[in-house]
Amino acid sequence: MTIVNRVLWQDEVGVPGVVRERALPVHDELGDRKVLVKVHAWAINPCDGILQTTALSFVKYPVILGQDVAGTVEAVAPGSTAASKFSIGDRVFGFTPNNGFQEYVPRDHTLMAEIPEHISYRDAVVFGLCATTSSFSLFGKDFLHLKYPKLAAPKTGKSVLVWGGSSAAGSNAIQLATGAGYDVIATCSPSNFNYVKHLGAVKVFDYSGPTVIQDVAAELDKGECAGIYMAAGSNATACQVSAASKQKLRLVSSNPVAPNDVPEGVEAKFTFGTGSGPDLFAETLPATFGGYLPEALAKGVYKIAPPSQVVNRQGLEGIQEALDLIKGGVSATKLVVERP
Repeated sequence: MTIVNRVLWQDEVGVPGVVRERALPVHDELGDRKVLVKVHAWAINPCDGILQTTALSFVKYPVILGQDVAGTVEAVAPGSTAASKFSIGDRVFGFTPNNGFQEYVPRDHTLMAEIPEHISYRDAVVFGLCATTSSFSLFGKDFLHLKYPKLAAPKTGKSVLVWGGSSAAGSNAIQLATGAGYDVIATCSPSNFNYVKHLGAVKVFDYSGPTVIQDVAAELDKGECAGIYMAAGSNATACQVSAASKQKLRLVSSNPVAPNDVPEGVEAKFTFGTGSGPDLFAETLPATFGGYLPEALAKGVYKIAPPSQVVNRQGLEGIQEALDLIKGGVSATKLVVERP
């Protein structure tokens, strides 16, 4: 079986993407672990804009960008491991590392889940990368190593600081940590205080406040804190909170950590510092596609966050417009492009 696929190629850094056709030999691409997804919605992430405009040593061009897709299962190899979990026609969402801007996407079955009936493609597509990133940071054994979330989890009696709570990663980190029984302290701009509290944060601080470092550290030191997740914002400022705390808290960041940002005595780690591929995320699947996330979505206890904002319904041809918008920055929303 061969499908004529349409792909948005990034031929080199600093230029717009170009749509071209290429043949997709389905079963050769799928093997034992993958399913082929016909995409109905793509979500745009800040890293997509960065990879389009910034030369990075680990990116080889031409490349297909895109991390988040939602759609229907178009094909799966008979008798494969993937076929034991998904069937043709299933509505699915998930995460695909730098391979998403295609009309048909081969995806590892471990990094996807079925979409609950009451959730649309445009809403389901917001979760993939940000839920993967935040769960890896919160629950990975080499990072904060928190208890996994589960429905009706008991309270741990500990807090977690999520710096940048209104960001895509922060919005999911708040819900995942709360679902694991932690009290979440968060920072964001005052305009997003209610949004962040709605997601479950018990206390919110203005990240740009003149005394935010001392205020947040004092709040964390009222009890035991399990660590700091820097979802968005300044690593240097979040590290200063750790230094100001009596607990000298471990900090895990979604952004690379510069040595001069880290005060003496503070431990700070970059989430994606080592490893690659779907097996990298295997240990945190109980928090995401293999457990809590689809269960909590189906029960309605996990909120669609950040909310989706459809900016274009022209399919692949509309993705460049969304990439241009994401480069200007967005707050408390996820830009989405739908298939016509």
